[in-house]
Amino acid sequence: MTQVARKSEALNHAEAAAADAAADEKAESLSRAKPAAGRAAKGRRTPGLLSRRKDWTEFEVQIWLTDFNSVEFGIYKHKRNMAKSRQFSTDMDIFAEVKTGGERSGLLGFREELWSKRTGMDKRLVMKLFSGELNWQASMDLMLGRSLQLTLGARGLPVTAFSLNLGDHEQVVCLERSANKWPGMPENFSFFLLQDGRPKFYRLRKDFISIGDDYTLYDEHGKMCGILDGRVLNLGGKWVVKVSPEHADKRLDMVLKLFCGMLLFNDDVRHHLEDLAADVMKGKFEPKLEKQEADLYMNPRRVR
Repeated sequence: MTQVARKSEALNHAEAAAADAAADEKAESLSRAKPAAGRAAKGRRTPGLLSRRKDWTEFEVQIWLTDFNSVEFGIYKHKRNMAKSRQFSTDMDIFAEVKTGGERSGLLGFREELWSKRTGMDKRLVMKLFSGELNWQASMDLMLGRSLQLTLGARGLPVTAFSLNLGDHEQVVCLERSANKWPGMPENFSFFLLQDGRPKFYRLRKDFISIGDDYTLYDEHGKMCGILDGRVLNLGGKWVVKVSPEHADKRLDMVLKLFCGMLLFNDDVRHHLEDLAADVMKGKFEPKLEKQEADLYMNPRRVR
């Protein structure tokens, strides 16, 4: 077979695969569609549809444009914050607040030293959710080992994996980006929550037309049960999050709050993984996990 023929055959396969992916996405959308008075299909977020969801729980995640905020401005205030919570480390940078009913109900921070001042396998994203009084509530760690495993398995497509510790909740929640991602198609993230021993599965999909990083939350039956409405014109960044009453749960709220904060770093995290995977495949360095991440992979039933 000539080189031209091989290229032509590869191109045909690629076009066929892309057509199959588009057909699958179309079929999925049509299966969930339900015409409403000849106007909006089910799941489409029109202003009229959202305004009728008065019974949905709602909160806002507001990203601050600068570090000059009332929470950590001044060295002595930072030390007082450290005294309030052991989770408030010396390199903790508070970058967002959560508002419920117009009042501050939470704060989001990340470990600046780990993310902004390190490179390679030492560069990790670690975020923490605090209450408005700076009591620790939840953590979200980028799992580089798991992420690299999935990225290499997807032949270089960045697949991020996060581990979430939700306070006194016994389950470690694993939130991962789907490797089933075609160019031009929206990204999906998935996770599940245990409730009385039963897993409840969720999927977060970026909207097809998304100016401000809008995402829709679906349950395991493909039913829309929440929205993350990004406000692109807001300085810094802002998401208005709404969850249907049947899925209202403080653990789900914590996952969504941390997810909104992660979106600020989403592009940079993917680029970081792409670079790491490329260097690993080329043998440029030997991967090594930081001890804190390595501990998260340990078998809890191991002999100590």
